Amino acid sequence: MTEILVLYYSQGGAVREMAQLIARGVESVKGAKTRVRSVPKVSANCEATEADIPASGDPYCELSDLDECAGLALGSPTRFGNMAAPMKYFLDGTAGLWLKGTLVGKPACVFTSTGSMHGGNESTLLTMMLPLMHHGMLIVGLPYSEPALSTTLSGGTPYGASHVGGVMDDKPITADEKKLCIALGKRLAETALKLAA
Repeated sequence: MTEILVLYYSQGGAVREMAQLIARGVESVKGAKTRVRSVPKVSANCEATEADIPASGDPYCELSDLDECAGLALGSPTRFGNMAAPMKYFLDGTAGLWLKGTLVGKPACVFTSTGSMHGGNESTLLTMMLPLMHHGMLIVGLPYSEPALSTTLSGGTPYGASHVGGVMDDKPITADEKKLCIALGKRLAETALKLAA
């Protein structure tokens, strides 16, 4: 089985739901399975730490998860047009994998949730790609052959899946956003299988 790592940070729950939809897309491809992981919060208070094992939700990612995956779906909420600090902090700790070339040639995709239609979802997706490109990963987006990309009135971009959650993060994921999450997971898994062959 080709294993795809779905790695995300979620505060309000929308990115976590997107991760589950992407995992569903991955697992719709014969020969592919998922490993879903999250990252802990960070704090400006150096004495504040998160438990090694989260009280609820998916386990925290370890570097070995990246080493063992055949592909990566990376998700984060938007923070001023960029990924959230916990995801950036985690990625900043992957220099050892970069030195070994662990992720070179593996496919990756990105996904995000924003508070408003123009809340920086596309810039977040683009900036999330940068560390992945430094790792030598191959970026997989969403082509316009996905019908929902042309009909969505909410989230969805060619750079990756996105969701417009509203300022209070109270808007549910729309039907088009769900279709695009599933399609992105499926495309990532198919690409990983082709590369593995």
